[in-house]
Amino acid sequence: MTVSEDIYRQAILPLDATIQDVICNLDKVAIQIVLVVNESGKLEGTISDGDIRRGLLRGLDLKSPIGSIIHRNPIVVPSEMARETVVKLMVANKIQQIPVVDEENHVLGLHLWDEITTPTVRPNLMVIMAGGKGTRLRPHTENCPKPMLTVSGKPMLEHIIERAKLEGFSQFVLAVHYLGQMIEDYFGHGERMRVRIEYLREQSPLGTAGALGLLNPRPTTPFVVTNGDVLTDIRYGELLDFHTRNNAIATMAVRAHEWQHPFGVVQTKGIDIIGFQEKPVHRSHINAGVYALNPEALSLLESDDHCDMPTLFERLQAQTKRIAAYPIHEPWLDVGRPDDLSRANTDNQHQTANK
Repeated sequence: MTVSEDIYRQAILPLDATIQDVICNLDKVAIQIVLVVNESGKLEGTISDGDIRRGLLRGLDLKSPIGSIIHRNPIVVPSEMARETVVKLMVANKIQQIPVVDEENHVLGLHLWDEITTPTVRPNLMVIMAGGKGTRLRPHTENCPKPMLTVSGKPMLEHIIERAKLEGFSQFVLAVHYLGQMIEDYFGHGERMRVRIEYLREQSPLGTAGALGLLNPRPTTPFVVTNGDVLTDIRYGELLDFHTRNNAIATMAVRAHEWQHPFGVVQTKGIDIIGFQEKPVHRSHINAGVYALNPEALSLLESDDHCDMPTLFERLQAQTKRIAAYPIHEPWLDVGRPDDLSRANTDNQHQTANK
């Protein structure tokens, strides 16, 4: 999470600014840092109150140019860096501000300690797909909807909502179908968890995107969608910020997946052998089951029309809309089989013991 675009842009000054300009900016914007950019908009460095004091002690005055007091090569981070990593950088380097830049060093944002350590209250909606039958998890799901299977004594759905609540989300919609009444009886309208919960009731399975066509009223701001069987430490708020910052109509969280071939691979061209690879490792990205969408993406869904999320992304791509991938490295588990459920309980117990 970075400070709002309006605020960090107010803290940007050109190279030909004076010390007086910096002092006025620090007083006006009140984020304890000025970002200095060149004519191309690339970050040249930063200036803090301490840099000004040291310059004045060296004999500079208010009309002096800022070139000699700029802190060159400050610590910067890319927009996709996880919040936990940014916090660790701040602690390790004893700093409270870190600029966010792109590959060419253009300023994209600014992390502030007070902002990044305080969850933002988010009015955005979060939709959780909880209508699946969970056939691969039988017999566990014969009398229990899959998202209600317990991990460390709580339904998976409760873990997801609690995680999102820590990120500042308080408005939830649960899409239910199979044994949906059990979910409604357990959560009600969210009073116990101090959130607001509404329901989309599918008359027939509509897929991981189809139920969104039932949203009424439709969201007016970007919103998050997650499968009800995905347990992850992903920062839902950071996904939403990434989605908005990159002007995407739809963003899919993706996770790196590696698979090692069990045999040595022979590369051929016709009958000629042109190379060998000993048990090569194939790397790809897989769909992590968590998404951010703009409201206009829903225009491609019809009420009661079955549609999976990859199909919705393909429809958006066919209309040349921007669809983005948000790489995650946080712990992630798709609880689709009995051994996944056992692993979820084991992992959660291990994490709790280490806290």
